[in-house]
Amino acid sequence: RHENERLQTEIMKKTISQTIPTDFERIFHPQNIAIIGVSAKDGGTGFGSGMFRALKAMGFDGKIFPVNPKGGNLDELQIYKQVEDIPEKVDFAIITVAAKLVPEVLEGCRQKGIEGAQILSSGFSELGTQAGKELEKKIQQIAAVGIRVVGPNCFGIYCPKSGLTLLPGPDLSRQTGSVAFLSQSGGMAIDLAHKGKWMGIRFSKVVSFGNGADLRETELLQYLADDPETKVISMYIEGIKDGDAFFESIKYTSKKKPVIVCKGGLSQAGQRTVASHTASMGGSRVIWQSVLKQVNAISVQDLNELAEAALAFSLLPSGIFKNISVIGGGGALGVSACDAAEALGIEIPLFSTEQQESIGKFLPKPGSSAINPIDVANPFVPPQALKEILLQAAKDSRVDLQIIVSLLYHYKVMATAMGLKVAQVAPFRELADAIRDVVKTTGKPVVVVLPNPKKGLDDLDLTEMLVLARREFLERGLPVFDELPDALRAIGHVNGYFGQRNADNE
Repeated sequence: RHENERLQTEIMKKTISQTIPTDFERIFHPQNIAIIGVSAKDGGTGFGSGMFRALKAMGFDGKIFPVNPKGGNLDELQIYKQVEDIPEKVDFAIITVAAKLVPEVLEGCRQKGIEGAQILSSGFSELGTQAGKELEKKIQQIAAVGIRVVGPNCFGIYCPKSGLTLLPGPDLSRQTGSVAFLSQSGGMAIDLAHKGKWMGIRFSKVVSFGNGADLRETELLQYLADDPETKVISMYIEGIKDGDAFFESIKYTSKKKPVIVCKGGLSQAGQRTVASHTASMGGSRVIWQSVLKQVNAISVQDLNELAEAALAFSLLPSGIFKNISVIGGGGALGVSACDAAEALGIEIPLFSTEQQESIGKFLPKPGSSAINPIDVANPFVPPQALKEILLQAAKDSRVDLQIIVSLLYHYKVMATAMGLKVAQVAPFRELADAIRDVVKTTGKPVVVVLPNPKKGLDDLDLTEMLVLARREFLERGLPVFDELPDALRAIGHVNGYFGQRNADNE
């Protein structure tokens, strides 16, 4: 009891004085890491050994110190019996021991002078038991007097620049970027990290903070607001600890950068689920939507919409794209484009007769149309002709952005007739070069859509080609979406954010 009272006193002192700043550099870019809970005998199947091998696979830039009371060796590295035995300074710790042992281990990390620790272990307040709540309270007490904590019940931190990775993430990308993701769900964190790898989202930091006993959405938002490595912030939230503080934090942050929020637990069934997931309260849908709208945060329904919005914000210039041109094949595509754009407040202006004539010179006949949306009628229009069409369309001063719906999947028929793989036939590299040149020449962004209605077992080579094509476009800084409505929705989010921010600044 006396020890608890002492800790509570120190908590109050820290809260009032705020004299101990957090060194986030040591947390996100540590030079040395201690992994507590590894084993030389589990064959790498335990969380501790799994994290050790994941960091090695990622090529973590610093030193790794394994820790286990039984000692031994792991991959020719000495396993220290306790963190205090490590002869060097340690910046960050990864704790994977049983829940009941976590407070003692965390206190040892604090005394060692470690700046932060991520606790992967579960068995705390998410259980709903008094014992679990007490264990989590001890974590909070220790954190408050000298060490920052991510977790417990989390997957930890992914930071490509330093090589930190999430619990099941030995194969995540080391390419650093401008998108941050804060998530109460470890599964959401790893799923977005994997999705970003092929979608072209490059991350600055991903934090799975689980129960959020210490570091959680509010303080991490404040940090990311001023983080020079981060341009876009995305979040998956199940519940918040302090509504007023969160409101002020997201309001402050969204004035500087886009904040994309996916809120879990807004249904009755969802609220029951999050209570057992991270011991959080789901909240009211109406209240959440109202709050996010008030602070100009972007509200999304699921992980796919979040990823698409993050891609658009990270690769498109900051601004509003109210008028666009759409180039693709098929009259129905043009109709759907107009319907979807109008619902989002995006205009597809009719080109003048003169401009239609200049565009029409490069369109195949018959069946094509240059009115906007531009119907190329033929999926095999050469990249050089598509380049000229895009250049002509960009001459309309009203056009802020162009979308090209590339029907590369039609090359499957040609490849089959020639006895080749579709990647050997489809001119996606030439098209990527052509579109990049258009952007450079016109200064107007181009968004690429790569639909694929053929997804059967006999079309695996087509899937492979489209993956290769996506990579070529992304390497040239061109955002790629699977479907036209997805692209328009993401552009709508960009317009909504910058439109409101401009209005607020007037």
